[in-house]
Amino acid sequence: MKKFDIVIIGGGPAGTVTAMTAKKQYPDKSIAIIQKEAKQPVPCGIPYVFHELAGAEQNLMKRNAFNTAGKDFFEGTVTLIAPSNKYVELESGERIGYEKLVLAAGSRPFVPDFLNIGAFKQGIARVAKSFPELEKLKKQTDAAGKIIVLGSGFTAVEIAEQLAKNPEKEVHLVFRAAHCLNRSFSPDFGEKIDRTLSKTRLMLRPLSPIKGLMAAGETAAGIILADGEEISSDLIIAAMGFKPDTEIAFRAGIRLNDTGHIEVDNYLRTGIEDIYACGDCASTTGFITGRHDNIMLASTAAAEARVLGHNLYQIRIKRDFPGTLSVFATELNGTVFASAGITEQDAQAAGIDYITGYFQDVDRHPGTLPGAAEAAVKLLAMPEAGQIIGGELTGGKSAAEMINVIALAIQKQVTVYELVSFQMATHPLLNTAPTKSVLIKAAEDIVNKLLKSGAGR
Repeated sequence: MKKFDIVIIGGGPAGTVTAMTAKKQYPDKSIAIIQKEAKQPVPCGIPYVFHELAGAEQNLMKRNAFNTAGKDFFEGTVTLIAPSNKYVELESGERIGYEKLVLAAGSRPFVPDFLNIGAFKQGIARVAKSFPELEKLKKQTDAAGKIIVLGSGFTAVEIAEQLAKNPEKEVHLVFRAAHCLNRSFSPDFGEKIDRTLSKTRLMLRPLSPIKGLMAAGETAAGIILADGEEISSDLIIAAMGFKPDTEIAFRAGIRLNDTGHIEVDNYLRTGIEDIYACGDCASTTGFITGRHDNIMLASTAAAEARVLGHNLYQIRIKRDFPGTLSVFATELNGTVFASAGITEQDAQAAGIDYITGYFQDVDRHPGTLPGAAEAAVKLLAMPEAGQIIGGELTGGKSAAEMINVIALAIQKQVTVYELVSFQMATHPLLNTAPTKSVLIKAAEDIVNKLLKSGAGR
């Protein structure tokens, strides 16, 4: 049996960053990665396989240079974790011993049971973080003329938007929510997203819960909506989210929380000594709500992995990570949409009091410059001291980094009063005028409301 100091199950963002960080911090330690497949897709790049990129081969993560196939890189599925004897077993029967074990198995597609996609040999597919499955799905979309995408999250929306760029295809995005990306944006920004997508060839079908699938023998031939309407298709893509890949952990006696994630402490330690977990399979807590979260982001995984890589053998850096901030960004039909922290609907559901500020302008100064686009920012703040707890924005590419400023402001509990005096770089070709920065003016809007109500400091 081969034995390593550190064994990592999973070669995605969480596993890769853990390995890279641990190698730098503990250069004398041997590190092995176990990955289901030799080729690992870039998770966030999956939608672009269907138009912007020339196939799945252009969307692969680079494996760590210090991992060599057969030496300290193993391709295969772990079928057993033996904590008492400190080894894992692959489906091939090979056993690999460990001193420290990191579970970074990621997530797998969630498809509701009522769809029963296992009953069909063709006509329906899921979106998996698997190179062979993505290659197969690309061939299926290439051959299909009419495609239905199920879901309203980032994966579904981005895949549908990319497919609709192919003029020979008819693409429908079908979902039960009122707006696209409804979990990450408040309804007013959801409306902006829907309007942006409606200017493309994509056909939006909101408020359309699905009753079942149409069948033609063993082929899925379309969907049946709850109101009885039928929509035929050549291909249905179920992109309805992901769930943590934790079955092997559960069988090993590692505790899961109520969302099905591996329960970890603030330093990503499980309840079993020398076993850690990070990334999509590990539990997270909302920064504002304090509740168990179901946010699965590569950026969150990388942040956790950097801390874990430093602290595997001793606590070297304090984990100042009190919860997930849920920072999202995407570009749809040339317009950036981004959010961080809590949305209005989430605040209401969690019983959190808040006040909003809003400002809109163009992202160039003067606005007559070529390429100028609408830029809008909404901030959520606590009504007592004015701490920023959420933000949403839309604009051109310059807006993408602004959400990271908002995320840092939330994490460091910056108030709207502090943000009003925020000093930032501006340039006519890059962002809004310094006299009316959309971020600062949105904060000022909240300050004015607080002062007017008498709640301001």
